[in-house]
Amino acid sequence: MRAAVFSRNGGPEVMEIREMDNPVPGAAEVRIEVHATAINHLDLWARRGLPFEIPMPHIGGSDIAGVVSLTGSDVDKSILGSRVVVNPSLNYEWYESRDSGLLSDKRPFQILGEHTQGGMAEYCTVPARNLMKIPDNISFELAAAAPVAYVTAWHALIGRGRLCPGESVLITGASGGVSSAAIQIAKLMGAIVYAVTKGSEKITRVKALGADYVYDRNLEDFSKKLWKDTEKRGVDVVLDSVGEPMWQDCLRSMRQSGRLLVFGGTGGPVVTSDVRSIFWKQLSIIGCTMGNPKEFQRVMRLVFEGKLVPSIHAVMPLNQIREAHDLLERGEVFGKLVLVP
Repeated sequence: MRAAVFSRNGGPEVMEIREMDNPVPGAAEVRIEVHATAINHLDLWARRGLPFEIPMPHIGGSDIAGVVSLTGSDVDKSILGSRVVVNPSLNYEWYESRDSGLLSDKRPFQILGEHTQGGMAEYCTVPARNLMKIPDNISFELAAAAPVAYVTAWHALIGRGRLCPGESVLITGASGGVSSAAIQIAKLMGAIVYAVTKGSEKITRVKALGADYVYDRNLEDFSKKLWKDTEKRGVDVVLDSVGEPMWQDCLRSMRQSGRLLVFGGTGGPVVTSDVRSIFWKQLSIIGCTMGNPKEFQRVMRLVFEGKLVPSIHAVMPLNQIREAHDLLERGEVFGKLVLVP
């Protein structure tokens, strides 16, 4: 099969298209003929180098949609030929175990295409229990654009942040895949949305997603403008993926008892805080990543029903994998880039 791989860490130039052996599914797995896969910042982090070992040569791609072409010995063969989308979370129950951690007897949480080989290839293998059938009226490209971004956003805002109707939320990096998903989810929940991005074109598109207030971080101090727009109250919830460059502004933007939801650090992972503002305002800082199987099912049903609509920046052939990495790395993508083998 043809696959987009890297054998050493580095920039987009280390990506290459290579012929590799077709993967063989294990007893509880299936082989997917991949019709669409979306690129995420996870793929950039893996390519640059992660603090743990990953299979090499490495095939990225956590968002996968395609057709079941082969089943393992323990899988019902009636699923052969089904159009499916894949839940990228592996062993999520580790997070939800009471004894999770070093002493847990459960397998640790992993992400398909990061800890394992992924879907940026003509074929991939995945656990059969991670499959969800795609309705005939939904394209593979649309289905592949949703899992990582929408499940992460849903888990952060609803599962961890407990966002309620009428509350206010600030979303940074608003043109990104997870953040653009979060805008739609927050509006679906009846929240007031404040968003930060850069450039007039992205501002227009963020407003089109439903954001009530949008700030250009290159033109203004968004935390001061938000403070005025909220009549010096701040927001109930902040959803941040940027990290260091916006950390202090995020803390300043929160009202008393506010919740700061953190799911990334694209601008830098090391942050500095004035703890006085945290304890005086009784703020909560909450880590978030991916989501559990029930959240995956819930989100994908909303996508299939048209209540959540992924923003697809472009659909590209797999042989343009270097261009895709470069576009995402330079921050020129609005929503998701989808690749087709």
